[in-house]
Amino acid sequence: MPADPAPPGRPGRRAVATVAAPEAAPPPDDTPSPDGAATHRISGDGVARAAREAQELAAQFEEEKPGRQLTGAVAVLLGTGALAVALLSLWQVFRPLPQGSKFYLIIFLAGVLPLVFLAYPAGLRLPRVLRGASARRAGRPDDPALNDPTRGPADPAAQGPGGSRMPAAGRPSGLDWVLAALALLVCLYPVLPATVAGGGGGYDAFLDRQGLLAPLDVVLGALLLVLLLEACRRATGWVLPAVCLVFLGYGYYGGLLPQSWPVAHAGLDFDQIIDAFYNSDSGFYGTPLDVAASYIVLFTIYGAVLDISGAGRFFVELSAAAFRRSRTAAGRTAVASGFLLGTVSGSGAATTVSIGAVTWPILRRAGYPAERAGGMLAAAGVGAILSPPTLGAAAFIIAEYLGVSYLRVLAWATIPTILYYLGILLSVEIDARRFGTRPITIEVTSPWRLLARSGYHFASLFVIVGCLAVGLSAIRAVVFATLLAAALSFLDRAHRLTPARLVAALVAGVRGVLAVAAVCAAAGIITATTTKTGLGPQAAALLVGGAKAVSTDPTVVVLLTAVLAAVALTLLGLAVPVTASFVIGWVIIGPALLDLGVAAPAAAMFVFYFAVLSEVSPPTALAAVAAAAVTGGRLVPTMWQTLRYALPAYLAPIAFVVTPNGLGLLGAGGPGRIAFATAASALGVAVLAVAAGGWLPGVGPAGPAERVLGALAGLTLLWLEPVPVAIGAALAAASVTGCLIRRGLTARSGGPRAGKPAELREEPT
Repeated sequence: MPADPAPPGRPGRRAVATVAAPEAAPPPDDTPSPDGAATHRISGDGVARAAREAQELAAQFEEEKPGRQLTGAVAVLLGTGALAVALLSLWQVFRPLPQGSKFYLIIFLAGVLPLVFLAYPAGLRLPRVLRGASARRAGRPDDPALNDPTRGPADPAAQGPGGSRMPAAGRPSGLDWVLAALALLVCLYPVLPATVAGGGGGYDAFLDRQGLLAPLDVVLGALLLVLLLEACRRATGWVLPAVCLVFLGYGYYGGLLPQSWPVAHAGLDFDQIIDAFYNSDSGFYGTPLDVAASYIVLFTIYGAVLDISGAGRFFVELSAAAFRRSRTAAGRTAVASGFLLGTVSGSGAATTVSIGAVTWPILRRAGYPAERAGGMLAAAGVGAILSPPTLGAAAFIIAEYLGVSYLRVLAWATIPTILYYLGILLSVEIDARRFGTRPITIEVTSPWRLLARSGYHFASLFVIVGCLAVGLSAIRAVVFATLLAAALSFLDRAHRLTPARLVAALVAGVRGVLAVAAVCAAAGIITATTTKTGLGPQAAALLVGGAKAVSTDPTVVVLLTAVLAAVALTLLGLAVPVTASFVIGWVIIGPALLDLGVAAPAAAMFVFYFAVLSEVSPPTALAAVAAAAVTGGRLVPTMWQTLRYALPAYLAPIAFVVTPNGLGLLGAGGPGRIAFATAASALGVAVLAVAAGGWLPGVGPAGPAERVLGALAGLTLLWLEPVPVAIGAALAAASVTGCLIRRGLTARSGGPRAGKPAELREEPT
């Protein structure tokens, strides 16, 4: 198993120095096939082994911190709690609790918040003296005596699977149990019938005290606030709790600011703040938590069922089989695997590691430099969050905020997803020719035989889309898809969903949503503060005012506002998870775009895309860090290569908002607008790929002048108005003409044949 990776915050270090790439399969022989193509064998056992190693490595690069690997009675207890939450979530789909959705959210949070404290360690180091004393009392490996190889563990409970010594973080401490019990109490308090010190009295009595909380309500609400901040810190790190505290401080002290300041407000006392958080529809139990409890938990259960039933392995094998022999077989396999695995993972870093563990040996055999391959893997992995039919967690929040069906959000994402993968595939083709990669013959079962044997894994995906198309809700659609996937798993004896595996899938699904639920509940701190203080309109006015200070032209104002918003969202996404980044961006930046006349779908998708792109944006770029760990490439060059592959995802959202025709990319505005926007954007993405890659397929190298013309053409084509598109097309034609002239001059001077790949080398970055 690889060693722990270098911290993401140390850019520039070679990941290979600290992380060994997962071995998906033994390196194949160098013996070429009779026609000169190298051969790489993919076996089912190799894919399964790579998947297991990738799952362990992926946990190190997720937005959320890795949780404890629990065993024994604690694991049974946590699994029982997670199973109860899963069953409650499924029950709520068909038999909603009669008290209403908020009552369900209270019960849901009471189920998941205690589990966070048991599943995630505190991660705080005690002073050395206290740490040593604690180790001696607990019999943990911190005690030097226990590290003596001649002694076994003093406590049998300290042993992990197979008799290995379990790390201290693997067992909840006494403090963890206390926090879990407090979390259960304060979450259930609003629904407990007992009356204590003027508080309690049941759910209806609690709602009746909205705006005038009892002292006990305030105390327990404040305690829940502290517990949520600690849960977020354990699950995601310090940044999101710090952001929440900034909003909390603004709500409490904002009234002390000079009233002439745009962000000043009348001020809120502590009781008002707790009331907004604990007993309103925009606080802890607001839309973000509603989405986590109603949608995300069901989709994570669905993903776990697919994973256990062997869908992930099938998707990788199918991708390899579809491109069995070609110069770009290795790259195409990686990209296609990323798209298909997104239905199982929904996480950029996890998908990156999963596809890299299997496809990096193929890419290496084909001759891809480590940094180029890492960029390709990271970009393909992040595409999992941008691609229908699952998208990321923030997509469900879009549907709730805008009051539209999830199918509508999927429709909005379809054309941008096509453009995104078009850009990646073109970059793959360009790199294959520019670096002279070798044709690879991937020995795997034919795609038709694979589809005949395991194509049933697609059935549940079709069920989701079909149910949404006939008007069923997304939550019912995913439950039906989960039931179908579970039933069809019995077609494969090795992966059939036995009762034990079904329970494991339900538990894994809930464990996958623990951190997201904590983040969504804490996001209520931000939304409630923004609503109570009016910060959203004030921040929007400041953002638009900054753009208007540069120009009064409406088009320029929209463009400058979009660029400023994109920068702000990217910086925000570097620090907080995607879901929280979207919520903050929507309540702060969304109003600015809406005030400028940008359509709500375009504004929402703009914020969504830039929230997601934090996973490939330096200096953190979690997906790129994960890819560098897999390939052993240099970290900073891998990040820049990831940016090159993901370039369309940065530019398309700006095209959504700067012109009315941008709505065509979201499938709105009629067939003519959709066709015009799609064609112009596809051409723009193509010429940008040529400009970034420095090679025109079928022609040859693109020189500096042609690359500059191509970059200008791509940017102009994405300004979706007739005149800019015409100018962009002319610039693209000039760039192609320049490449053709360069090809002729090269051939005449006796250089390499036109279109012949350059000698295999690693381009300096």
